[in-house]
Amino acid sequence: MSPDQRRDLIRRTFRSVAPRYDLMNDLMSLGIHRWWKASFVAMADPKPGEVVVDVAGGTGDVARLLVARGAIVTVVDPSAEMMSVGRARPGAGGITWVEGEAEVLPLADTSVDLVTVAFGIRNVTRIEDALAEIHRVLKPGGRFHCLEFSTPQRWLAPLYEAWSRTAIPALGAAVSGRIEAYRYLVESIRRFPDQRQFADLIGDAGFSDVSWRDLSFGIAAVHRAIRDDRRWSRS
Repeated sequence: MSPDQRRDLIRRTFRSVAPRYDLMNDLMSLGIHRWWKASFVAMADPKPGEVVVDVAGGTGDVARLLVARGAIVTVVDPSAEMMSVGRARPGAGGITWVEGEAEVLPLADTSVDLVTVAFGIRNVTRIEDALAEIHRVLKPGGRFHCLEFSTPQRWLAPLYEAWSRTAIPALGAAVSGRIEAYRYLVESIRRFPDQRQFADLIGDAGFSDVSWRDLSFGIAAVHRAIRDDRRWSRS
C-alpha cells in the first residue's frame, strides 16, 4: 500500500466511525481507556498557561483533561468529522481545533511546551516524519508524551490477541456497522512497534531522556521524552 493509499484509508476509517468512536472505545477496552488517558495526562503534568498541542486529538477527550489543568490546548487532527463530534461536547470551548496531519504540523518552530498523542501515532503515514515534526515544534526543554497500544506481557498476549481479532471487529459491526474499519484498527495495533522499538524511533528523532511506562501489563504504554538541544551542543 502506498503512502497516499494508506492516508486515504485512514481518513475513510475515521470518517466512518466518528459518531460512535468514543462509545466503541468504552466497549473495546471495557472502559479502561478512560483510566489510561487520565493517567497519561497526570504523567504529562501540564502547567497552567503552558502551550499544549494534542496531535491526532480526535474528539478531544484528552484535550479536555489538559484544559481542566489550565493548559492552552490545540487539537491537531486530519479528520474534520472527528473534531466536529468533539466541538459539540461540553468542555470543548477552551480548545482550539485545527485540521492537519502529524507529518506536516501547521505550527511554528519551537512554539510548543508539550506535545501529546493518545492512540494516534500508529495511524500516521510515516512515524519517523511525525516524530521529526513533533521535535521541530517543541521548545528546547519541551516534553513529548505518547500513549499508544503496545506489546502486552507474554502471559497475557494470547488472550489479548484473541480479544483483538474476534471481539473488537464484532463490536465494530454491531455498534457502528463498520466491521472493516475496526479490522483496520486491530491490524494497526498489531503492526505497531513494541515498547523498545518505539523508544528507539523517538531517540532517533533527536529526543533525549526517552522512557516508557506500561499500563495494564503492556496492553498500552506511555512513552516520554524531552527535546534537549544541549545534547547536540559542542564545547
